[in-house]
Amino acid sequence: MKEYMYLFRGGDGRELDLSPEQMQEHMQAWGVWMQGLGKTGNFVTGLPLQSEGKVVENHGEVITDGPFAEGKEIVGGYLIVKAKNLDHAAELSKECPIFLRGGTVEVREIMPMDM
Repeated sequence: MKEYMYLFRGGDGRELDLSPEQMQEHMQAWGVWMQGLGKTGNFVTGLPLQSEGKVVENHGEVITDGPFAEGKEIVGGYLIVKAKNLDHAAELSKECPIFLRGGTVEVREIMPMDM
């Protein structure tokens, strides 16, 4: 099996006017989905990302606060899964709770590197 990365864009509950109860429900849905991937042996690792960050450019000569992309473009987290192929990895992402909030999942194969 190969490893694939899910990059989650938009659909972040922090961007929406969710009550604490709705936010907790949203996070529970993520937990259930990720546990399901774990039970089938597909889950490797993954975490949400803080919204604050830095953008480093020009070999470190320019460092700015960021990212300041439109909310739907901000990467809010990632997951690494094991799957047979790209189609299988995309299929596994279909139950992701991000779709309930209008977000997207970008599915990319992780290229192994010889070191």
